[in-house]
Amino acid sequence: MQFKFSLSSWQLIAWTTGLGLSLPLCFLIFESLQSDPEVFAHLWDTVLWDYINNTVLLIIGVAFLSCLIALPLGWLVAYCDFPAKKQFEWALMLPLAMPTYLIAYVYTDLFDYAGPVQIALRDYFGWQSPEDYWFFDIRTLGGATVMIALVLYPYLFLIFKTALKEQSHKLVHAAQIMGHSPTKSFFTVSLPLARGAIAAAIALISMEAMADFATVSYFAVSTLTTAVYDTWFGYYSLTAAAKISGIMLLILFVAIVVERYSRRNQAVYERQTQLSNEPLYTLSGTKAWAATAFASFILLIAFVIPVAVLLEYAVDYFDQAWNNEFFVYAWHSLKISAVVSLVTILLSIVVVYSQRLAPSKLSLWPGRLGSTGYALPGTVLAIAVLLPLTTFEDYLNQWLESSSWQPGLFLSGTLFAIIFAYVVRFYAIAHGSIESSFSRISPNLDMASQSMGRSPRQTLTSVHIPILRRGILTAALLVFIECMKELPAALLLRPFNFETLATHVFQYVSDEQLELASVAAVFIVVVGLIPLYFINRSMEHKH
Repeated sequence: MQFKFSLSSWQLIAWTTGLGLSLPLCFLIFESLQSDPEVFAHLWDTVLWDYINNTVLLIIGVAFLSCLIALPLGWLVAYCDFPAKKQFEWALMLPLAMPTYLIAYVYTDLFDYAGPVQIALRDYFGWQSPEDYWFFDIRTLGGATVMIALVLYPYLFLIFKTALKEQSHKLVHAAQIMGHSPTKSFFTVSLPLARGAIAAAIALISMEAMADFATVSYFAVSTLTTAVYDTWFGYYSLTAAAKISGIMLLILFVAIVVERYSRRNQAVYERQTQLSNEPLYTLSGTKAWAATAFASFILLIAFVIPVAVLLEYAVDYFDQAWNNEFFVYAWHSLKISAVVSLVTILLSIVVVYSQRLAPSKLSLWPGRLGSTGYALPGTVLAIAVLLPLTTFEDYLNQWLESSSWQPGLFLSGTLFAIIFAYVVRFYAIAHGSIESSFSRISPNLDMASQSMGRSPRQTLTSVHIPILRRGILTAALLVFIECMKELPAALLLRPFNFETLATHVFQYVSDEQLELASVAAVFIVVVGLIPLYFINRSMEHKH
């Protein structure tokens, strides 16, 4: 007998998905409210406030530096014409493919006392020891801030540039007529028009900065992210780790509330019907070359130099880096990423389609609940996933205590934990892309299919899926690449003797031997360029 999906069946699966993916967050909040008089009290009295202070300073610093880089670049690319503008429009997004710990290692190697920069300075000026001169220490909170900002600024660059292109040019033309210079027009018209987009991008950058584990760990900067990791591995206290995670969630909540509050009274009524490529200002002479030099400098330090160094490592140490370990760990990463991509796509299609079948405010909740995991940093996510899995395993093992079979850690000690964590974290990416693609399909197609006697399942498979193919591919690629780069969750949840490419590379970074994993590092960066290519292509189609 063939099972037929009814409307209630779609809604049941959607609600099960939403509640299931939000379960780790619920367990985390519950666990953080439990008493832990020893470990957390000790941390509270000693180092926790330093962790909080460093985390807040890191978030503010990364957000501020990202604005200094991305806002001028976004305005130049959106409104101005200068040499190589078309190339910079996509090239300035390339740093997103670079994991932060790779760029951190590269610049540490370059600027260290034994690195080529300081050696060249000593040879040139005749300095003999560190006492003879001053040179900045990159392995500090300030250094971590710069490294993370160089990787994250493209989020703000892309969002701000798109927001400016979508805005009507009438207000900017009015400012020109009133005699406003381009600089004054930037501050009085462009920034206020895109304030909502800027706030949303800064909130995203803040979440990513707080979630960073690898760079701050490598630079020995103590933040709340490293505190969760150290508490779990140092004190083996899930409750204390959950409490620290709760503090991080509170900071995230405050950032989101501030972002929403900043946009409460904003309304923009003049918009372009499509993205505009027409420049408002044509730069010439010194100004034109200054714009090109600024964009070139950012691209050079954020992407070209790190990639060039990694390629040099890969060539020089190819015999040692191209080994069986690379192929094994690449297979591990590819396998997990493919499974997670497939699962998130299938779940997203079901949840979004259930919204389409019965549109209401209530039908939106499964998708919102399922997307809550994206806000969880990797270390926090790992703790949140362990809580329900270990609770279920404990109850099952106790129930089977009298029997001869004990399943043990059959969930938290296997690949299931990593896959479940990745699905919880990256479901929101797939959901957003699928929902956006569904919104562009006319309801008339549904009604036409229904009038021909097609069931909802048949309509989905024969009508919607063919139209959604591009959106599905984009979502799958984005999830796939995020899985390939995910580090802290993999470090905490991987089974014994199991490595992914990200954990493999980070272990060598931690041991100051990235050269021996340089092929794997280059592979991660190259794979990370794939979604950027598709994003750029989709932007070109909108022009």
